[in-house]
Parts: sequence; structure tokens; C-alpha cells
Amino acid sequence: MIPHSRPTFDQNDFDGALQVLKSGQIVQGKQTARFEENLSSLIGVRGGVAVSSGTAALHLALISLGIGKGDEVILPSFVCTAPLNAIYYVGATPVIAEVDRFTFNVAVNDLKKRITKKTKAVIVPHMFGLPADIADIVSLGVPIIEDCAHSIGSRYKDNYTGSFGVLSIFSFYATKVIAAGEGGMVLSDNEQLISIIRHLRDYDEKDDFAVRYNYKMTDIQAALGISQLKKLSLFIQKRKEIADKYGRIFDDLRIPAPFVPKGREHIYYRYVVLLENAQRFMDSMMKRRVACRRPVFKPLHRYLGLPGYATTDLVWERAVSIPIYPSLTDEEVGLITDSVKLALS
Repeated sequence: MIPHSRPTFDQNDFDGALQVLKSGQIVQGKQTARFEENLSSLIGVRGGVAVSSGTAALHLALISLGIGKGDEVILPSFVCTAPLNAIYYVGATPVIAEVDRFTFNVAVNDLKKRITKKTKAVIVPHMFGLPADIADIVSLGVPIIEDCAHSIGSRYKDNYTGSFGVLSIFSFYATKVIAAGEGGMVLSDNEQLISIIRHLRDYDEKDDFAVRYNYKMTDIQAALGISQLKKLSLFIQKRKEIADKYGRIFDDLRIPAPFVPKGREHIYYRYVVLLENAQRFMDSMMKRRVACRRPVFKPLHRYLGLPGYATTDLVWERAVSIPIYPSLTDEEVGLITDSVKLALS
């Protein structure tokens, strides 16, 4: 069976984690600080705070902006529930926006209509590795939190995603672009926000009492993150090579490959296509021992019982994610492409 996702590790990753274990300093320490420096330097921002997950990163980002009860936070419907959870953690009200049919990112025109006096932030995921129209969104004048869980290393007009918003968050879950098992990070050019988040990350040995969190990253995770980050360009190159092969197959089948607008770099965290009968295709691929998935389990408006999201519904009903990750062998890629042809014939 070819799984839908799997991490890509090598001896350098194993050695980095083992060194931390041998050192005896396995909790948050020097490796965590080094990982923060490495990622913030790569993205081109002043500072970063490593935390226990991408959801924790979103939670602290919202708190640092002073968002709470009575405030509204806009986010697209076609995304996992992590951002929605973080909004509810702080007691704010989520406002759900439509997505673009071609890029799967938030639809800017729909987003504009949903901004009110209560809007305190917009969470902008760069879905499946393709940057959203972040320049237009930033120009709206609302604080932007970039969700780069899918997009680390992607660029919008020569600048990395994660460098546009007032804050950006990253995830290092086992199946993400770089994997540390778990973990996340918040980046920002705003030193005051970074300071607030750093103080909220852990609760022990403080001069005063305030509600704080146990959101620390371990040095084991950080060591993996450091090692994986060194290979990011190679990971992206391999993803693009596989995407090119898939693109030729879908072109032959006259099925649109993922759309990439001019000025945006797609890193293909997921390879997502729209098919008339998504479930039948996934079932057919599974019979051929290739696991394909819906890239989003259920859109947020369906969880919340909200009507009127026709485009998101269409995308969700037809979207299929095909395995794409650096550890796929040439033989496996060949099996996947052959299986796609048979499943769609």
C-alpha cells in the first residue's frame, strides 16, 4: 500500500535527535532557540517562538492581538478545524468565508464583504502549498495571521509566505512539509507580539501569576526541525518533479491540473484535483493499493450548519488529494500514475 502521506527522514535526522537524547537536555533549550533563529532567518522576519503544535501557535497569536469575546475573526471554510478551535479558545466569533474554485484559497471578494467593525483579524491559510492572494488581503487593513502549515518555502512574488502578515504560524506535524512529529512556531516582525507569545508559552518560574500555557517545544522536536529545514529546498524540488509527472497525466486525460497564478510558487504539499466522482476514484485507487484522500475532511460551514457556500461545497465534493511527498520512489510514482490512468479510463 502506498500511503497518502509519510515523513521523509534520513540519518542526519536520526543523528540530530540522538544527540539531544545523549545530551540529557531533552526539553525546551538551545536546540529550540536555534530552530527559532533558523526559521525566522529563512522567512525573513525578526523573531519566532517555537511551541507544541500549529494549533497552539494560532491560539497564542490570537491572544497576542488581544482578541476575545465580541471580536470577529474571518477564515475560509475549506480548511481543517484547527483555526476554528483556536478562535473558540479565545472566545471570539468565527466568520466563515468562501474559497476560490481554482486555487482553493480564500476568495478575496467574498472576504471583503465579511469585514465589519468587529473584525479583529483574518486567518489566511496558503492551501496545499499554493500562496493565497496575500498582497490584496493585507491591503484590506485588517491584521493578518498567515497560516503556513502547508506552505513553508513557498513564495509570493519572490517573498516567502509567512513574511506578509502581522503574524504567521507554522506546523511540523508528522505529515507536514518538514516533520518533527509535532510542534509549531509563530513568526513576526513585531517584537512586542513575539515577547507576549514567548511569555505565554510556559508558566513556570514567573514573578507574577497570569494564565499561561504549557506549549513548549522539546529539543528533540527542534533537532528534527533543524535537520529537516536544511533539506527544505530538496524536498520542494522533489515535490515539483512529481507534480510535473502528475500534470502530464492529467493533461492527457483533459482534467485540469492544480492552477498556479502568475507570481506564486506552488510547493505541492498536496496535489489536489477536482473530479466528477471523487469517491469512486478514491475507491478505485484503493483497490490498486494507492491511498488517496479528501484534502479537507469537512468544510467549516458544514460543521457550523451555515448555508450558502456553493463554491466550497463544489470543491469539497470533488476534491481528491493524490500522494505526493519526497520519499516516494520512482517505482511508486509510476504505480500511482498508472493507477490514475486506469481509475479514470
